[in-house]
Amino acid sequence: MSDTEIAEFGLGPQIHREHTSASQASRGGGLSHFADLVQSISNQDAEARYKAEEADNRLPTDDSPDPSQFQGAEGKTIISWEPNDKENPYNWPRWRKNLILVTTMTTVLNSTMGSSLPSMAIPYMMKEWGITSQTQSILPISTFLMGYVFGPIVWGPLSEHIGRRVLSTAAFAMLMVWTLACALAPNWPAMLVFRYLVGVCASAPIAVVTGQLADIYNDSVARGRAMSWFMVFTIFGPLMAPIISGFSSTSIGWRWTFWIGLIIAGATSILIAFLPETYAPVLLTRRARKIRKADPKAQVYSAFELEPHDMKQLVTRVLTRPIRMIMTELIVTATCLYLSLVYAIFYMSFQAFPIIFQDVYGLSPGVTGLCYLPIGIGAMLALPVFFTYDHILLNAQARGEAWSKKEEFRRVPLATLGGPLFVISLFWLGWSARSNVSFVVPMLAGIPFGAGFMLIFMALLNYITDAYEIFAASANAAASSCRSVFAVALPFATIPMFDRLGISGACSLLGGLSLCMCVIPFIFIWKGAAIRERSKFCIALKEQKREMERRHEEQQRRRARAAASGGVFDDKETI
Repeated sequence: MSDTEIAEFGLGPQIHREHTSASQASRGGGLSHFADLVQSISNQDAEARYKAEEADNRLPTDDSPDPSQFQGAEGKTIISWEPNDKENPYNWPRWRKNLILVTTMTTVLNSTMGSSLPSMAIPYMMKEWGITSQTQSILPISTFLMGYVFGPIVWGPLSEHIGRRVLSTAAFAMLMVWTLACALAPNWPAMLVFRYLVGVCASAPIAVVTGQLADIYNDSVARGRAMSWFMVFTIFGPLMAPIISGFSSTSIGWRWTFWIGLIIAGATSILIAFLPETYAPVLLTRRARKIRKADPKAQVYSAFELEPHDMKQLVTRVLTRPIRMIMTELIVTATCLYLSLVYAIFYMSFQAFPIIFQDVYGLSPGVTGLCYLPIGIGAMLALPVFFTYDHILLNAQARGEAWSKKEEFRRVPLATLGGPLFVISLFWLGWSARSNVSFVVPMLAGIPFGAGFMLIFMALLNYITDAYEIFAASANAAASSCRSVFAVALPFATIPMFDRLGISGACSLLGGLSLCMCVIPFIFIWKGAAIRERSKFCIALKEQKREMERRHEEQQRRRARAAASGGVFDDKETI
């Protein structure tokens, strides 16, 4: 790929790399040319982002941020965090971080609850509007999940471009508006449009919260534990919804399903109103603007302000980041495939449970909704497993055991336990759901289902968050969009599949597919290091991070020597 072509994509200052003879030889093909383009953008994306990260954290080349690496920065001073700066999100007090964690958990609870909110109300909605097609009965949930497909592709990278707070509050406000529209929907087509718009807005927390947690937790252990609580709430939302719609639809009317959802969202909005901005580049930009406002002559800027922010750069680098990760990163691709199947099976349960518990056992919609509770219990049981493994890992690291230093052993082993549990639950559900067996027996299959689901998600989402720290929101946006595609498509096959194969056959098919996919975490443990060594994106991120940390250590040593000798450490390019 020529320099001219790179420049045409608005990639800003470049760090040129030597191309291998193999890549040079393959330039004639259109596919290889496209691959070169994608890889070049990814490399430049990582390098440019870490340049800004270095400046933000006072970790510059030659002991000071070099303005020349930012376009139009000559004669300007680049602001950065002071050591132990109280405004740096990493240094915020624990109570503030906990409040942010609680707020993000409640936002994602609203988001995921909305996905299955009409599940038990759909028959009553269809009856009111004269809809008889079984295929259309899937649409209120599927159109919402279509919003989950397209929303994260924009929300995730956009939050890394404009910050978290404005995007989160605006998206949540619109979620409330469109939920209100669902409660007042005049007809079936309007309902489906409103459900799609709710899904687009509700997808923002799914894509952004992981980035917010990466913003405030520098330590991977603390970040992993926060992520585990976040993940539990992602599953509790969809489990609450069938209970709400099941009881309200049969008593006070199906529209109250959405009114109750709106009331819960209104209560959550109080917390969201106090959600602070956590994205360091935006916070430093505010500090720089404050200084310039106080002294108009001050040429003080953040590194983020000096990065190119034109539309071409936004489209080619920022908004394409999740797609590039799916296309070029084997870790992201494999993770997306596994999570997509597990997630789709979870949403297929909203069609399967009525078939099992209403048709076979004759339970009411409200009581059928209660049958989802064991899944929540299983999800909660996954937490002590997660924390216990965390404790074992930390002790092993303290003893210096070799296995504990490997990246894949930090989280992935949890998925090797969760995968088999998830498979067992599907066979348990399918082969115990018979009229001569108590409904409690298939209902209890929800415990290993919930535990397996949660362990798989906690392990693999933490894995890609750790691997792509600075682009955690984009990596998770890629995973979110992929799994939502499956969750939109596969539920359409639920009713025909259960009709043709029966309950035992359908659940066995899903269990067999899950069994095939559950080898992915084992492959990560076996060959994960080799995969990451061949991943140019991972290599670029790790190299830049190691170099930044090396400079930080050197800067700290120089600062200590200057203090010991009574001298002054000159940090001339920072404020």
